[in-house]
Amino acid sequence: MTTRPYGAQALGRISHLIVAGNAIAGRLPWSVPALLALLIPAWVFWSSARTKVNGFAIADSTWWLFKNEYALPLIAAAAAVLATLAEHVFSVALALGIVTRASAADLLGMTAVIQIFVYPSAWVTHGLWATCFLALVAKGPGALSLDRLPRLDR
Repeated sequence: MTTRPYGAQALGRISHLIVAGNAIAGRLPWSVPALLALLIPAWVFWSSARTKVNGFAIADSTWWLFKNEYALPLIAAAAAVLATLAEHVFSVALALGIVTRASAADLLGMTAVIQIFVYPSAWVTHGLWATCFLALVAKGPGALSLDRLPRLDR
């Protein structure tokens, strides 16, 4: 009977632990990470949307941001209205898990615009948002969503 060297035995144990850990992790239902992918970016975009309004009107600071900070002088008014509306509607849709894939795709597009034209150095933050949105577009909202009730997403 031959024995394996100590290093090979340790590697075999580590390999076994990794396989066992992966098997356990593989049992995690998609609905758990999907719920986080729905709620966390929804909260970020909802919070941003709420800073853009004063009651039911777009705040003066929002008009200023879109014209000056975001440097969109020719389309500032339209962009301010569309961004404010999109952040409100799509963040609520994500939080509820309704029309999830479309909402995630729209917010992914919005994230790309923000990354490319507004804050190009914030790629880590935008990359995290994009990862959530891409996962939702690819895999759907999971079992804990309103999309599941009328069988809009299976």
